Amino acid sequence: MSTPHCTCLVVQPIAASAIRMLEEAGLVVHVAASTAFEHLEPYLAVTEAVITRNHGLSQREIEASPNLKVVGVHGTGTDKIHKPSLAARKIPLVNTPGANAQSVAELTIALMLACTRQLIGADRASRTGDHDFRQQHRTVELSGRRLGLFGYGHIAKLTAALAKAFGMQVATVSRFTPAEELQSQGIQLMPDLDSLCEWADIVSLHGIPEPTPLIDARRLALIGPNGFLVNTARGALIDEPALAVALKEGMIAGAALDVLTTEPISADHVLLDCPNLVLTPHIGGSTDEALENTGLQVASKVLAELKAMDWSPA
Repeated sequence: MSTPHCTCLVVQPIAASAIRMLEEAGLVVHVAASTAFEHLEPYLAVTEAVITRNHGLSQREIEASPNLKVVGVHGTGTDKIHKPSLAARKIPLVNTPGANAQSVAELTIALMLACTRQLIGADRASRTGDHDFRQQHRTVELSGRRLGLFGYGHIAKLTAALAKAFGMQVATVSRFTPAEELQSQGIQLMPDLDSLCEWADIVSLHGIPEPTPLIDARRLALIGPNGFLVNTARGALIDEPALAVALKEGMIAGAALDVLTTEPISADHVLLDCPNLVLTPHIGGSTDEALENTGLQVASKVLAELKAMDWSPA
C-alpha cells in the first residue's frame, strides 16, 4: 500500500465550503471515512493539520502524528483533546467558540418547550387517538417562569435573550461576567449553583464540567418536583443515575438532554426508560447555518496558525 498524501486530516465531516477554503490554500485534505484508529493512522502519520469534532484527538493519535503542526476543533469543547501531548510539542490548538451559539440557544428553548408542554407525549397521544391527553397531563407556559443559567457564555447569552422574549425571568451563575453588566441586561446574578437550583423553575446548563457531576441527587432535590432540567452543554455535568431516580420518583418535573456522558447512547442506558424525559442526539450545533459558520471558522483559524509558521505547500 502506498503512503497517502495528506496535509490536513478532517476526522469527521465539515462543510464543503470549509474543505474548499483549505484546498484553495494549498492543503491536501482527507476526510476520514471512520474514526477508528486503524483508518486514521495512515493519514495521521503524514498530516500536518488535524480538524476534529466531538471525536477529539487522543494521546495515541497525537503520538501517531510526527509532522503535526496544528489541531482545530469544530466547536467549542476541547475536553476530548489530549492537551498535555500538544503542549509537550508546542502544537497550537484552536476552536470556534460562539460559531454555533444561535443554533444551540434555539434548541435550548425548544427543549424547554418540549418539557413544559409535554410535546413528545402529545405527539404520541395524537397518533394513537388519545384525545384525553390534554385533560390528563399538566403543562405550563414559559412566560413568567424563572430560568436559571449555569454559565453565561455565548450560548447562554443568546438563550437569555430568547427567554426574555418569552417573558421569562432570568438569572445566572457566572464567574466571569460582572454583576453590573448582567444587571444592565436584566439578568440576576446568583451567588452559587445551589441558589440557582432553588430559585429556578428551569435550570439550563451552559458551563464546563468538573471532576464530579455538578447536578447530583442533592441539587436535583433543590430543583424540586415542579422544576425542569435542560442540558445542551456537556453530559458530564449531570449524575445520570441520580437523574434517572429523580425522574422515576417525581423529584423533578422533567428533563431534556442533548448531550450525555457517553455518546451515542447505549441500549441499556439508565435514562432510556425514564418518564418525562426528552433526548436528542447532540444536535445543538447541527443546523445548516451553524455547520457552515463553524466549518469556515475552524478552517480559517487552522490556516492562520500555519501562516504564522510560514507554512507553504510542499
